[in-house]
This record gives sequence, structure tokens and C-alpha cells, in this order.
Amino acid sequence: MRDRWLKDRISSSNKHILLLGPRQVGKSTLCRELSPSRIVDLADEQVYISHAKDAGLLKRELNAAESSGLIVIDEIQRLPSLLNTVQSVIDDPSNSFRFILTGSSARKLKRGGANLLPGRVILEYMDPFTYSEVKDTFTIDRAMQVGMLPGIYLDTEDSIATLDSYVEVYLREEIRAEALVRNLGDYARFLDMAAVLSGQWLNYSKISSEAEIPKETVRRYTSLLEDTLLIFRLPPFTPRRKITRRITQRDKFLFFDIGVRNAILGIHRRPITLEQKGSVFEQWLTLQIIYINRVFRKDWRLSSYRTERGAEVNLVIEREGDILGVEIKAGRNVSPVDSRGLFSLAETVGGYKPVNKWIIYAGSRKQLLENGVNVLPYTQALEELESS
Repeated sequence: MRDRWLKDRISSSNKHILLLGPRQVGKSTLCRELSPSRIVDLADEQVYISHAKDAGLLKRELNAAESSGLIVIDEIQRLPSLLNTVQSVIDDPSNSFRFILTGSSARKLKRGGANLLPGRVILEYMDPFTYSEVKDTFTIDRAMQVGMLPGIYLDTEDSIATLDSYVEVYLREEIRAEALVRNLGDYARFLDMAAVLSGQWLNYSKISSEAEIPKETVRRYTSLLEDTLLIFRLPPFTPRRKITRRITQRDKFLFFDIGVRNAILGIHRRPITLEQKGSVFEQWLTLQIIYINRVFRKDWRLSSYRTERGAEVNLVIEREGDILGVEIKAGRNVSPVDSRGLFSLAETVGGYKPVNKWIIYAGSRKQLLENGVNVLPYTQALEELESS
């Protein structure tokens, strides 16, 4: 068991919380560690059926209990109508129950027209492990191979089999069933192609052509993965002034965990090869920064930068006082040539905000290049970003 950064904020809060995150990130474990008075586990089929058949069951059970305490409702997206009962309980001044509602699909909540309790709940997201949460036992090779899902990263014996199950049972079966996918072949080809292209700019036409499925179907499947919290989108960087150079206006997308992406491709059973390392390291590190941004509520705007002439920056972090351009290199050596995209970004930004330029790499020592670019080991970079 590992304490999560999110646990301190949730445990010290007195607010009702909607906690969203993909399966296996540790939502249920965290909630149990908070010693709730009652857990309504809608993943349990018998519990789900009981509440689905009887809309008043939860309220009667709470009426018979103490008038205060922490109530956890797990997998709330399975029965969104229960949110109306929760609102009724919250609005009743005669009790002081606190609710934590967990879910692994925003799709069912949004498309079902669910009552998301506006003004009554705080939305939190839970992601896989950050580096600092497992720092004492961390190995980059394992992280790049099996990813950072808690139960998988910490399980040195059955992690491969668990990843296999996650992909086959959850991604290929449950997600397909949720979306009412009729053509199994289309969905399977799309999922494989999406894993191949993870970390790249989203090109619906390319996926459509290579997977041999209609473009609109690709768009629908992509939205499905996003709504079920399985992919992140990185929008293109948008300058705040008129510029002459043309910037690519495509999103980047990444699977929420590099181990899950590897398992879709079947490359999770052995250490990442040298050929695979560049892309995998870039995706893993980008995901870590996304996790940090969410768990610490940094409120950064994350994007990617690419001009039509080929200048690129892997990640752009727009903070309150500056813009941080991040180039990611999987090697242990860097040179000024690796910073060309960073200077293109700085020219595009102009004087709107100061631009800091980082190269994050797999080496062990911090450097300062002759052109003023900071070179940071990935461990130090992640620690600095957490504390900034």
C-alpha cells in the first residue's frame, strides 16, 4: 500500500467529492482508507440491482443510520439516477453526511443527462502513480514497461498477466459493450492503431486509412476513449499575438498509462527496446507532468508545439508567470541542436511572457548549454515541477 498525494486533500476536506479516474488507479482503495461509515459498491452486481430496482433504498438506509458520517458510492456512473437521491440528502439540513462519489466513465454521466450536483460537489481526478509516490523503489525501466497503475507497478509477480486482463477484459470488452459497438473488427483495429499512434498528432484520416474504418467512426471511438478517461488530449499551442509562421492545429493524444498502451501493442512482456525507448520515455514523462498538474492543482495549460516547417517542442507548459518549453530526450547526451524547437517557440511567443527552455533527459546531471538552455535529469525535473 502507498499513500497517494490526493488522499491528504480529500481527507482534510469537508466537501462532497466526485472522484473520477480509469479503472485500477486506486479510487476504491483510497476511499476505504478514509474509514467511511458506509460503502455502496455499484460494481457489485447484487448491490447495483438492489438500488436500480428501488430508488428509495439509499435514503431509507441513511435515515436508519447516524445523521452524519462519510458515505462512499463507488462506480456512480452505473446508476446516475442515484445522484438525485444524493442531492436530496445533501440538501436536507437535518443531517450532515459527506459523500464521495467515484466513477470511471464520464460518458455515462454526461450522455445520461445525470444530475452532477452543481455547486455541491468538488471534482477531483485520480491518475496512476506519480514518480514521487514511489520514489524509494522507482526504476525507470519497469515504469516504461508496465506503466504506473498502482496494482500493476507494485506487483512484481503478476503484473504482466494483470495488464493482459486489463486490455482484454476492460478495454476490448467492457468499453466495447458500453459503446454498443456493433463491428468488433472495426473497434479492435482502431484500438491497435490508436496505441501505435499514441504520443503523436491526432490525424483522423490516417487512422481511418490504416485501420480501414470510416473517419466518423474513428471520431466516435476517439471520443469514447476520452469519455472513459483512457486517453488525454494535448491541444496545439495557441500564440497570443499575430505571427507569420504557420503552426499545426492538431491535438496530440496519449493513452492515460504507458503500460496499458504497451499491452495493447503486446510489447509489455519484456523490457523496452532501444528502438522503442524514445517514444515510450517521451509519453511516460508527459503523462507524469499531466498527473502532477492535476493532483497538485497547478492550473497549467499544457499543449504541444509544431510549425509546418518542422520545428517542434514536445510539451509547452503555460504557467501564471512564464511559459516553459520542454523538449524530452531518452538519451544520456544532449547538444544545442536539440534546442532548436525551443527557440522557435520563444520567437512565436514574443514578449507576451518570459519563455524558459528545458531539455529533460535520461542522464544524471543538470547542465546549462552555451545557448542558455537548462538540461535536467527527469527525476530532478519532476521534483522541480511538483514544488514550483
